[in-house]
Amino acid sequence: MSLNSMTGFARADGALGDMRWHWELRSVNGKSFDCRFRLPPGIDGLEARLREALGKHIKRGNCQASLSIDQSATPAPLRLNREALAVVVDALKEVQSICETQPPRPEGILALRGVLETGDASETDPEEKAALEAALVKSFEEAASALAMARSEEGLKLEALVSAQIDEIERLTKDAAAAPAASPHAIRDRLAAQIHELLDGNSGIAEDRLAHEAALLATKADIREELDRLTAHVEQARELLTGKDPKGRRLDFLTQEFNREANTLCSKAADVSLTRIGLDLKAVIDQLREQIQNIE
Repeated sequence: MSLNSMTGFARADGALGDMRWHWELRSVNGKSFDCRFRLPPGIDGLEARLREALGKHIKRGNCQASLSIDQSATPAPLRLNREALAVVVDALKEVQSICETQPPRPEGILALRGVLETGDASETDPEEKAALEAALVKSFEEAASALAMARSEEGLKLEALVSAQIDEIERLTKDAAAAPAASPHAIRDRLAAQIHELLDGNSGIAEDRLAHEAALLATKADIREELDRLTAHVEQARELLTGKDPKGRRLDFLTQEFNREANTLCSKAADVSLTRIGLDLKAVIDQLREQIQNIE
């Protein structure tokens, strides 16, 4: 199974009668699955169903879903708000009791805010409302499927980058293992040369003492354990890439382990060549972690 990115975009259009709409879905990286909806008034009740539908396609990432409805082709019915009208009539009676005024014209009263409301035909017809909601959910599922596909296509690009970076970590690990400076003989020779330089060629140190000190330094500078763990982490990373479950979090944890071993290698390095390999390792691991932040 290939990697899935957490970054993607999808759009789906739908229609029912004279009503037209379109969904837009966007997703970015996130620690868990979360989705925020922007729905027109009256459609809010669909959010739970929509979230469940999206969760079937996406396991991790921050998503935004917005719905735009075009009702320009369907004149919105008007509805008389009797409660608001009663309040207006009572207010007019109170005004007339205080001062003499001309009776208001009906069209003037109806023009007041809140007396006439724009209604939604689907709200007054349960069957039409149910049909509209079913059509909206269906087109949303199409958008969710398209978003999952977009994230999968982006994941293929990520997989190529991540695989190349893991190969580079393996190459640098082998270079460190093959570095002459990591051998005990090289450490002993380096120690002898340093003592010779400090004492102007008259070390006066017995050969067995020199061998003992070199052995101690070799033990402290031994990087075989770090190299073994780096090799094991490389194998584990490749196994994760071919696994079926979402692997972003596990790969993120693995990059922390990679970085820990690279730091230890740098601290133990007693030679410039090993230090350079350790620094190159850290650079590749940082690049790997940046890519993994976008993996589901």
